[in-house]
Amino acid sequence: MKKRTKVKGNKLDHKSLQVTLRGFLRSHGGKSYNAKQIIRKLKMTNNRDTVEEALEQLAKAGRIKSVGPGQYMYTADPNSGDFGSHSKGDKIGRGVVDLTRSGAAFIVVPDLDRDVFVPPHKVHMALQGDTVDVRYYLSRRGRPEGEIIKVVEHLNDHFIGSVRLTANGGVLVPDKQGIPFDIYLPKEELEGIADGEKLLARVTVWPEPGSKYKSPKGVVAGRFKGESLNDVEMQAILVHHNFPLFFTEEVLAETAKLPGTISEQEITRRRDFREVLTITIDPEDAKDFDDALSYKSLPDGGCEIGVHIADVTHYVQPGTALDEEAYHRATSVYLVDRVLPMLPERISNEICSLRPNEESLTFGAVFTFDNKDVLRKRWIGKTVIFSDRRFSYEEAQGILDTGEGDHAEALTHLNRIAEKLRKKRFREGSISFESEEVKFRLNEDGVPLEIFTKERKDAHLLVEDFMLLANKEVAAYIHKKEAGSEIPFVYRVHDLPDPDKLEDFKNFALEVGFKMDVQTPAHVVKSFNKLAQAARTDEKLRVLEPLAIRTMAKADYSTNNIGHYGLGFEDYTHFTSPIRRYSDVLVHRILEKNLQGVHREDNERLEAKCRHVSKQERHANDAERESIKYKQVEYIEKHVGEIFEGQISGMMDRGIFVQLKGNLVEGFAPFSNFPEPFDIDEGRLKATGRYTSQTLKMGDIVQVQIMFADINRRQIEMRMIFA
Repeated sequence: MKKRTKVKGNKLDHKSLQVTLRGFLRSHGGKSYNAKQIIRKLKMTNNRDTVEEALEQLAKAGRIKSVGPGQYMYTADPNSGDFGSHSKGDKIGRGVVDLTRSGAAFIVVPDLDRDVFVPPHKVHMALQGDTVDVRYYLSRRGRPEGEIIKVVEHLNDHFIGSVRLTANGGVLVPDKQGIPFDIYLPKEELEGIADGEKLLARVTVWPEPGSKYKSPKGVVAGRFKGESLNDVEMQAILVHHNFPLFFTEEVLAETAKLPGTISEQEITRRRDFREVLTITIDPEDAKDFDDALSYKSLPDGGCEIGVHIADVTHYVQPGTALDEEAYHRATSVYLVDRVLPMLPERISNEICSLRPNEESLTFGAVFTFDNKDVLRKRWIGKTVIFSDRRFSYEEAQGILDTGEGDHAEALTHLNRIAEKLRKKRFREGSISFESEEVKFRLNEDGVPLEIFTKERKDAHLLVEDFMLLANKEVAAYIHKKEAGSEIPFVYRVHDLPDPDKLEDFKNFALEVGFKMDVQTPAHVVKSFNKLAQAARTDEKLRVLEPLAIRTMAKADYSTNNIGHYGLGFEDYTHFTSPIRRYSDVLVHRILEKNLQGVHREDNERLEAKCRHVSKQERHANDAERESIKYKQVEYIEKHVGEIFEGQISGMMDRGIFVQLKGNLVEGFAPFSNFPEPFDIDEGRLKATGRYTSQTLKMGDIVQVQIMFADINRRQIEMRMIFA
């Protein structure tokens, strides 16, 4: 067996360095990296100049590809036996299913530069998000194609649908579009259930691809008799994204046994802030208050500010059913009209919630600022607090606007320091993009009466800036404590933008009227911030902001601390929301063990937990977006025939997408309803009328009429109004 070169902590010779660099880029096919990123990821001791020189030599030899200043990615060597030189059927890969509307799928295999295309008849029982084994080959068109031969792990085994009774039992016909099978339910499962009734079913037996059985077998997991259509639809969204609707009896029993009072013995173990002014600032309808701010003025004109976070880990212990359930869910899910919590209500809304006029156990990050608002000291540890006042964002903003009201002096000083922290962050490389957040006003049945975008004011930013500070300083504390020997930790990381996406965006922005400088990561940050500022006054540029966000890598959880590009932080974690994020639970546990000494988790196991939490976060975001889309379609159904102003947000061969102003409802206007044929340019940025040469560009403000809304398919059709 060939002996592997140890990379971590070693200085590699020139040959070993080149082999290691190409091996690293090969294992991260499709992504580009610079020397600094590779050094941090591999934790090597070679200096940056040496690594850059080795990368340049590999690029000149054609062993890797240069994709921008200092950026490199893997390219297959035609003589190496890498992908591309194999005959049909001799390669098997494992990846995740990404289904298309046609029923075909792309399998995202980590080690391949391109996703494997699978035609509909070879997808078999695989669904969106499933982990599968795929047999693939290189087609004549030069792309990998194949067939799913095994579903390794189903993302979801629960489905909502209507039951159709038969002589031998029945089948559940899933409501969700695109599920290519019904679920067989045995007769004994359907006692007392009526034909057509809405049910929740759990699949217990999946047929293997190619077997004679075409339907999975299941059991009834829940009934929706008497529930409103809105309730069923919202629960269906949660189920389809693999979030359990209910806590098990075992979890609830463990929760019921948790103490509701704090012992004096526990208080003596903590730094006592009960006599220090402490407040919470949250949305008006919030019930789980997981962060609080303490404020104490100092004789020299400075102040001490504490960021206190609910001490969930004091109650949720490893190895319990409660902890296992929290890990499985990994996050609370916020739909338009409800929250599916990560933890039972007794913990999230009662025991751990930092409610006003109550003592609470917390984990604190305490900062001392001098009389010029400069941060001078930091302290991290377990605390106990008494919440003096609960503010809604609106109440706090009113005090900031007028300078009058409860604790006005403290709030004003907190806001002044927050503004300085924010300015410093942007000076040091933070990106200022803010995506618009859609909010709904619903009636008692959950029907949307109004859609509007949430306005972020100083009170929101104040809280955000102190949470960012706490997250940054906790991560820096662990990183500094490592002292050359890694302490495995959960970092919130954000990689550099993908160079290809960035180049495409640069060209697109130029067409819309904004020039991007993408020479270096620092130039990219400056350009993005200039764009965000320009978009505040130039309506046409606003279409670029969501597209700019899409060029970014997705933030993730990892033990590999590559920094957070979007925030401009070298060290960052999530410490401030353990009631709703399991990542923060992990952070609290590791942090506590490292306050007095040094504790090291098993890195491989911790990284696996990071991957799971990241995956669940993506599913929760998808569920939230789906609930917003559902409510937007439900709202616009009542406005069919009406005319709205909107902005062109996308183009395809069949027509254009338009996003309405104010409510961000997006619909599709097909060219078939236009008064003349329109041709799309190659970059899909402009459409031109074939007879009149009239042009429509991305970002243009247009008038559209709502033609129809299909709530089942979440689709809205519009008609362009031409002058």
